[in-house]
Amino acid sequence: METLEKIRKAYTEYVLENGKQPTSVFQFARKLKLAEADFYNDYASFDAIEADIWLTFFNQAKATVEADDTYQGYSVREKLLAFYYTWIELLKAQRSFVVYSFGRLRAESGIHSARGRLSGSLSTKTQVLNPFKEAFFDYARDLLAEGRESKEVEPRPFITDRYPNALWAQTLYLLDFWVRDVSKNFEKTDTAIEKAVNTAFDLIGRSPLDTLFDFAKFIYQNK
Repeated sequence: METLEKIRKAYTEYVLENGKQPTSVFQFARKLKLAEADFYNDYASFDAIEADIWLTFFNQAKATVEADDTYQGYSVREKLLAFYYTWIELLKAQRSFVVYSFGRLRAESGIHSARGRLSGSLSTKTQVLNPFKEAFFDYARDLLAEGRESKEVEPRPFITDRYPNALWAQTLYLLDFWVRDVSKNFEKTDTAIEKAVNTAFDLIGRSPLDTLFDFAKFIYQNK
């Protein structure tokens, strides 16, 4: 087992057994038979381990869907649906850790629950989700660019640049929903994913308002 994986596994086990992060890097490293300096070669802090775990969840889900030949033929809407379903399936294998970590981040960072207002940003107190967020933004921008080419996404002045932020907020909403979901086999989460993605693409796709705007623009330019 490589050192990074060894550290991540030991960290995950520690927080699940103790309900909190280790208090000392020295003691944590010694239990792994690592020099403290060797720990810092890989991670700057315990939060950095957690950040890497969240990023790994995302990277694994993205790699899984993109390795499927049928995924390449999907619409952009279908690609995002496939990503979310795959991501949640991967999270199920480590649900206890996800519940612990997201609960801690929500408490410390002001991420409000799905039952209240959900913020797409984190406070400066912790940036654990930032690597995941940055990777997701890259993925979302690629999907949205593809959607503009396929006419699934309607470019709109002053709004288009905010689409990735909206999809990130949607991701946090779905994560929060799944963490709280008590339905059999998380069936309600599957429904939430479908409804959230369909609603998002109904909003960012072309609508009668866009047709009306184009007509008004035509009238103005030809009056």
